[in-house]
Amino acid sequence: MPPTGSGPPGIVTDSTSAAAKPLSWWARAKRDKVLLLMALPGLVLLLAFHYLPLLGNLIAFQEYLPFVPLGRSAWVGLDNFAVIFNGDAEFLNALKNTLLITLVQVIFVFPAPIALALLLNSLLSERIKRVVQSVLYLPHFLSWVIVIAIFQQILGGSGLINNFLRSHGMGTIDFLGNPDGFIALLTSQVIWKDTGWGTILFLAALTQIDPGLYEAARVDGASRWRQLWHVTVPGIRSLIILLLILRLGDSLTVGFEQIILQQNLVGRPASEVLDTYVYNNGVLAGQWGVSAAVGLVKGLVAVVLVIGANKIAHIFGEAGVYQK
Repeated sequence: MPPTGSGPPGIVTDSTSAAAKPLSWWARAKRDKVLLLMALPGLVLLLAFHYLPLLGNLIAFQEYLPFVPLGRSAWVGLDNFAVIFNGDAEFLNALKNTLLITLVQVIFVFPAPIALALLLNSLLSERIKRVVQSVLYLPHFLSWVIVIAIFQQILGGSGLINNFLRSHGMGTIDFLGNPDGFIALLTSQVIWKDTGWGTILFLAALTQIDPGLYEAARVDGASRWRQLWHVTVPGIRSLIILLLILRLGDSLTVGFEQIILQQNLVGRPASEVLDTYVYNNGVLAGQWGVSAAVGLVKGLVAVVLVIGANKIAHIFGEAGVYQK
């Protein structure tokens, strides 16, 4: 049977074979050149500030001196990793504080945007919902310097609360300089600053849930709590798992700027984490190789956590960060 086509009389075209022929890499690049040019600045920044600095991990195996070229410092093998393998007391304290802060923030900070998104989604008035969302987003755009200054104005020794207690003849409370309450202080600051912004993804996911599922649940006599548990939560479960896996990859990074700005108030024993340990021992104390070794191990542990958590997600039938 001869091929058929829609061309002029006397000219036979095979549209099926033409459509099935894949475009070459160069043809696709020419077709999408505008999008590629738009992505180029971001790609350059990614290479310059994320991938090229990875070469600096070489100093983890050197007795590095800043005024000596990168490859000419004396090689010391794994000597810089001794603080990790031998259990240096200062390093172990930083690791303990990091893990404790991570655990507390996973328990209290991670669920906060989910709960807030569910509350916002339950509002019937779209105008009220937009106003509340705009107000809750604002703290995310403040720098940590401003956020901590606000907390100092409220909780500091001369802050709003202590001035109120002092004016009524009561004793003041050391909110900011109490080592025992430092983790609670950090957690409250993170919740206040980032919870509103964290609701964006969850609110977007909630809009993708089929309203017919809620109607069917109401027909079956399901209460609002049953609808939440059997319709809403399964609808955003994949997103929750994805963000939890990414949070595990970032688990050993607990907010350098936030902590370093308040470290003098509570002292290093209570506030030292791995990031501040790298800064204090590398930049300030000049132990560049040791700090690089700690940072390298921290990065490797993060990769292992992400890959391991993603494989567990696959076992339970979830997509995770990437497919098999």
